[in-house]
Amino acid sequence: MRGLRPALWLAGAVVFAGAAGAGAAPFAYINNEMGNDVSVLDVSTNTVGATVAVGSLPIGVVVTPNGTAAYVPNYNDNTVSVIDTATNTVAVTVPVGHGPTGAAVSPDGTRVYVTNGDDNTVSVIDTATNTMVSTVPVGAGPFGVAVTPDGTRVYVANRHENTVSVIDTATNTVMATAKVGNAPIGVVVRPDGARVCVTNSGDGTVSVIYTSDNVVWDLTHVGHYPMGAAVSPDGTRVYVANNGDGTVTVIDAVSYGVITTVAVGSHPIGVAVTRDGTAVYVVNSWDNTVSVIDTATNTVTAGPVAVGNGPSGFGNFTGP
Repeated sequence: MRGLRPALWLAGAVVFAGAAGAGAAPFAYINNEMGNDVSVLDVSTNTVGATVAVGSLPIGVVVTPNGTAAYVPNYNDNTVSVIDTATNTVAVTVPVGHGPTGAAVSPDGTRVYVTNGDDNTVSVIDTATNTMVSTVPVGAGPFGVAVTPDGTRVYVANRHENTVSVIDTATNTVMATAKVGNAPIGVVVRPDGARVCVTNSGDGTVSVIYTSDNVVWDLTHVGHYPMGAAVSPDGTRVYVANNGDGTVTVIDAVSYGVITTVAVGSHPIGVAVTRDGTAVYVVNSWDNTVSVIDTATNTVTAGPVAVGNGPSGFGNFTGP
């Protein structure tokens, strides 16, 4: 797969944020793995306004809830670049574990959780000091990561053992392990915190974990090689990027039935919904583009928007 480390099929992140000093319009922070940089996309105009150099092979990105900082895991450097969104420059670089990939931020913005795929851990970063304050052992090959809306749990997809580790954020220990499908990669939590969706890249399905008992109760068949996933702000829809067939599957987040399938660009990886719920942004890794889906019609209404070299796009990207 072009733009991704061979044999790992890695996905990065795209995150929307209302950058400080940049007005009210949200911005998408899109990691470009082959370019070792991040494209800053102005969502009001769908144009790239800045490009920020980061570390080697940036895999993911997540923006703090207040929109002041973007955290970018650099796979080859074992670091996380912290971008000041007011200036679009790297303010600090934080050492983490080996092979950092996914990233997620707590709802209060005080912690960033980074999956380290090569040493089977999650690094916990204190955003006030930008230091790593804890390391949590999880399953084999951790990749996607998401935090529950109340901030009490972190769900980590372990792609090498077909499980999801559930971390208790009060103790930074694994409290449960859920069995899911083959080669899980993406993780997203419904806004009410009741259910977690996990994309299983190896068998073209989405597993649904009920957070009340951390057991998988539903399974939805989607496209070929699903990777990134995102949920709408009202919790009614889940959008899944199918890397193997150039589509996005739209799922009903209550019944978990497939509503429709939308054709996008070549080898989409990341997908995210704007904070107002009107648009879905999809990163196409082989096209070096972003497609924009209108959620009212489930049709591509903008794009392809050109970004950097080898964009991944994986995770939440809407900011204030």
